Amino acid sequence: MSLAPEHRAIYLTGATASGKSAVGVRLARLLDAEVLAMDSMTLYRGMDVGTAKLSETEREGVPHHLIDVLDPWESASVARYRDWALDAIRDVESRGRRALFVGGTALYLKAMLRGLLDGPGAVPELRARLEAEAEAAGDAALHARLATLDPATAARVHPNDRRRIVRALEVVESTGFPFSALQRQHDRPAPAETKVFALDPPRPILHERIDRRVLAMFEAGLVEEVRRLQSAPRPMSWVASQGVGYREVIELLAGRVDPATTIARIQARTRQFAKRQGTWFRGLSEIQRIEVGPEDDAETLARRLAAEIARPVPSPAGRGQPRGGG
Repeated sequence: MSLAPEHRAIYLTGATASGKSAVGVRLARLLDAEVLAMDSMTLYRGMDVGTAKLSETEREGVPHHLIDVLDPWESASVARYRDWALDAIRDVESRGRRALFVGGTALYLKAMLRGLLDGPGAVPELRARLEAEAEAAGDAALHARLATLDPATAARVHPNDRRRIVRALEVVESTGFPFSALQRQHDRPAPAETKVFALDPPRPILHERIDRRVLAMFEAGLVEEVRRLQSAPRPMSWVASQGVGYREVIELLAGRVDPATTIARIQARTRQFAKRQGTWFRGLSEIQRIEVGPEDDAETLARRLAAEIARPVPSPAGRGQPRGGG
């Protein structure tokens, strides 16, 4: 049986600052592929520095898709992203090329590999009430309620992620079942033929890269970028404004923290985000981890990945195991 478009694609993921964007460009050149971004923040126009978006020069002529498709005041859903991604796969394949997803948004990756949760539709009146309660009582109060009604979902949702908290409570109140119970219904892994890789540098190396990246973002004009976004005719959406780095710089521009504290906070929050990404990736059996050593450059890793892609399909027991040295 032939694979669905989303399972014919190749996926390259990894924690933030693991080097996947540069490796993805080199791998695309080796495979005659085009890159489809799998990142919830690079969807936004004008959010370039804080998302480490590759410049045209850094893309080395490789076409990139699913970048700069939203204005900062808009919000994207997982379902909307999946629709865009499926259209992009077909577009790329129509030119006889391969689709290579590169990015670290775990929810997008899971949606592409395993499909979307077939949950209940929105209940506008209920959602409006929950939004109003969040505004009045605070996100933490609703998160505490969710922890009582659906502990499994509450453990995965950040206390400040109002959108997901409200959605989870909406499901509980409209169906009588916890959202986590519905989620278990779509936990069937993708076909074994699906190629999914995660770059996995040692934690000390990853943390060093994160710290350097944050400093480089400030040197590249992150503060000016956020100032410009805030002065736009329409305010940033809640989702965009909560992006790692953006929320902290907004606090800086409001005069509530100093630059040194802001940098330290962004570095710490980015390390925490990378840790959460690792937890997500360990929960997806489709992923084959690629160990990254300090001497491994983008070209070396791309060639190693190309060799792995050419290998026969691994047995189910081989999924999730690290490959490569260094």
